[in-house]
Amino acid sequence: MKEKIHCLIIAGEKSGEEHALTFLPKLRELCGERVHFFGVGGDEMRDQHHVELLYHLNDFSSWGLSEVLAKIPFYIKALHRLQQEVEKRQVRVAILIDFQDFNFRLARALKKRGVDVLYYVAPQAWAWREWRAFVLGQTVHTLFTIIPFEKEWFLKRGVARIKAIPHPALVRVQEEVLQRGLEQEYATLFQKRLQRRNNNQRSFKILLLPGSRTHEVKNLLPDFLQVVLKLKHSYGIGVSVSIVKSPTVAAHHYAIAAGIIGYEDEYTSSDLLQAMFKADLCLASSGTVTLTAAIMGLPTVVCYKVSMLTELVFNHWVGYEGAVSLPNIVLGKMVFPELLQERATAVNMHTHLEQWICHEEKRLNIVKELKSLHALLQGDDFSLPSYLGDVIMEKRSE
Repeated sequence: MKEKIHCLIIAGEKSGEEHALTFLPKLRELCGERVHFFGVGGDEMRDQHHVELLYHLNDFSSWGLSEVLAKIPFYIKALHRLQQEVEKRQVRVAILIDFQDFNFRLARALKKRGVDVLYYVAPQAWAWREWRAFVLGQTVHTLFTIIPFEKEWFLKRGVARIKAIPHPALVRVQEEVLQRGLEQEYATLFQKRLQRRNNNQRSFKILLLPGSRTHEVKNLLPDFLQVVLKLKHSYGIGVSVSIVKSPTVAAHHYAIAAGIIGYEDEYTSSDLLQAMFKADLCLASSGTVTLTAAIMGLPTVVCYKVSMLTELVFNHWVGYEGAVSLPNIVLGKMVFPELLQERATAVNMHTHLEQWICHEEKRLNIVKELKSLHALLQGDDFSLPSYLGDVIMEKRSE
């Protein structure tokens, strides 16, 4: 009887774990007890899918230049330990998920050790550091892309084996709709959002998504509240507000809202879809959540602020001038307003929301633009878990 095969899997931040959860349950089912997964991930990967964690993603995740620089010694030590474990366990296949700078270095080291690297979520080399495409072509077994134009872009730059996969955000929405029995509501969602309102239906529900990181909530929530107060002053009970609170952000960071406005509903991250079903308009911190909002046909103002140092480094080294939010990148046009850095003010946020409230045609046009997203995010016609399982088991039979 052949020995159990060990497969390395790296999900160094929460979004990476969420990506993993879109394929890991089925992959585990296909591989059974023949494959042991180990590496870096979160509670759900460990508790629900029996991934052995050498590091928890909480130890890995960092934000902003200063925090990343402070963790460089830790990352170097982790890279060394993971390579040691790969040799000790005779690993032949690794699944590296996003977390680009760390996984990029790990991929090159694994290639030298004869490991087939399945690289999930291509780095945004089309935005900056284009040379990474060449290195990926030399190091990965398969590159998985989630943005429509990426497959062709990387193929032209020497990556031979590429699979376009359904975007994880779309997969999560579809899975949750099925789990909660919301198929009918989901099927008619865009139809309802495109219905015109008469004079007796001038009420709007605004959803606040201030982010999943502490610095995001601290930077954006005060401005969000100013916008809400101004809208309530103008429209009274016609405006109701709800918020999604992240479990990774301490409760006292939300306390600024206490006594200022009354929330119609307060949700946790696990109830995000329910919050979006009920909402008409949204203020959101930039991130994958904006793509979920777009999939749900929810007009959203995208906002973001980083430190001056991080902004300086980004502008100097990256120089990318295109869209920042995923919906706009996928659609190839500025559908959602993007208010970044000095433009992320309460005045600008209020201006966009009030335009959608006062001028119905503008709101409806946004919803119409979003309808094409589902088709764009479908990816190639293949089963990702089956493909991953085939590669893993093929190496096992060698």
